[in-house]
Amino acid sequence: MTIETPHRWFERATSMPPTEHIVGSGGADIHYLAWGPEGAPGLVFVHGGAAHAHWWSFLVPLLADDHRVAALDLSGHGDSGRRDEYTLDAWCDEVLAVANDAAMAPNPVIIGHSMGGFVSIATAARHGGRLTGIVILDSPVSKPDPEVEASRVGKLFANRKVYSDFEDAVSRFRTVPEQSSYVPEVFDWVARHSLTPYQPDDHGSEPGWTWKFDPEIFVPPRSAPRDLLDQVTCRVALFRAEDGLVTPDIGAYMYERLGRRAPVVEIPEAGHHMMLDQPLSLLTALRTLLADWDHSRPAGPSPVTAG
Repeated sequence: MTIETPHRWFERATSMPPTEHIVGSGGADIHYLAWGPEGAPGLVFVHGGAAHAHWWSFLVPLLADDHRVAALDLSGHGDSGRRDEYTLDAWCDEVLAVANDAAMAPNPVIIGHSMGGFVSIATAARHGGRLTGIVILDSPVSKPDPEVEASRVGKLFANRKVYSDFEDAVSRFRTVPEQSSYVPEVFDWVARHSLTPYQPDDHGSEPGWTWKFDPEIFVPPRSAPRDLLDQVTCRVALFRAEDGLVTPDIGAYMYERLGRRAPVVEIPEAGHHMMLDQPLSLLTALRTLLADWDHSRPAGPSPVTAG
């Protein structure tokens, strides 16, 4: 992918280096990045399946002027520890562990993309009293998230791929699902942060580079997100990508299950990975929502019709 002169916003965001931290949660070391003044209102960003904290690090520092911002690697992802078994409950605990460790004000906002949106829903369902709210980014609760769906049919993630050359590995980076466009410097940034050195084992393999996720992350069953939506009591908003996985019908269904109190915001011309193709639209939408939540009272839940 050809990269011309990077956008000014990208240069600004990536010139704001994070502090890196490790916090323990349920026996695993959880790695996270943090920006912004300690004690400020908190934002915790949760990536999707097979992704990592650096899917946010080119953008969310721009929210750190007046927020304490954290982006974590869930266990089995990025630079966090691995587990024998991955559960939604364990990932919820990791989100809260990061929020508690990151020196942010109490009651943060959790922002989760795709599978990370499901983690955010589950965190709110279990611990809504400890959150200001959650923002769900193109997480279609009426069907499996795309990474899980692809994994279960054996298309992707089943075997660890190792590449001898770093640049060759970068060139092979793909998203699931793929989409028609990406911001070139953003795509390159995420690809380069998705790789880790691979050391040879006892079976004669050669050293090289491999992806930063555990191929076993999608094996365990998960609770149905639709059952968790009814249990969310904190503030909530749903961002859907115009060309993403949350169709208007799915958005309407989620709106009903959330008690008709969650704004459904469409990000124009965005694919499922909206931070990779429409980052500034996403940033503007988040800023607008957060400003509103700072100066308004939450609406109470409306009765939910079963179905």
